[in-house]
Amino acid sequence: MFVRHREIHHSGRAGWLRAAVLGANDGILSTASLVLGVAAAHATHANVLVAGIAGLTAGAMSMAAGEYVSVHSQADTEQADLARERVELKTMNKAEHQELAGIYVQRGLDEPLAKQVAEQLMAHDALGSHARDELGISKKAKPRPIQAALSSAASFAVGAALPLLVAVFAPAAILIPLVFGTSLAFLALLGGLAARAGGAGVMIGALRVTFWGALAMGVTAAVGALFGTMA
Repeated sequence: MFVRHREIHHSGRAGWLRAAVLGANDGILSTASLVLGVAAAHATHANVLVAGIAGLTAGAMSMAAGEYVSVHSQADTEQADLARERVELKTMNKAEHQELAGIYVQRGLDEPLAKQVAEQLMAHDALGSHARDELGISKKAKPRPIQAALSSAASFAVGAALPLLVAVFAPAAILIPLVFGTSLAFLALLGGLAARAGGAGVMIGALRVTFWGALAMGVTAAVGALFGTMA
């Protein structure tokens, strides 16, 4: 009897963590940059807020649509591969046994043991064994397009709401430095939390996100100021 001990692995969080971090990071960065660019072009406070709200809405919808299409395409590809594998298991069962055994040999098993493992696994779940070890498809990582779309839109909206709320309450005279500074703080916090959840260095994660965020917002503000003087 095997007793399984519990272990904590950070790699299991990679999928949802990546989506949540990217969504929130894009929300903060794109909305803050948009607000700064419009404000730097000498727009009124009301126009800045309208631009920010429009950016939040458009960005969330874009994230949802993009994630849905991407994940749905992945799901379609996996289903096509599984359908092809079902046919091969029915028509070329012996070859499929040899193929699975060959995979285990490449992973370090000797040939007799590899054949025995392949036979036992295929007797238990032939399609599942080939899906996992030949195609790299796992039931635990099954693509969920609607869930991915909703979570991406939600994380983007939450991130975008942060600089937008600052812009709502910030006095017009200090709106630009206040949005810039608080957005950098939000990005640093997000980067640090993501790194901690993923088991990486907190400081490195925070600095990486902050640097690129500052660069993006600075460039956007400069472009807004340039075109504001030309208008």
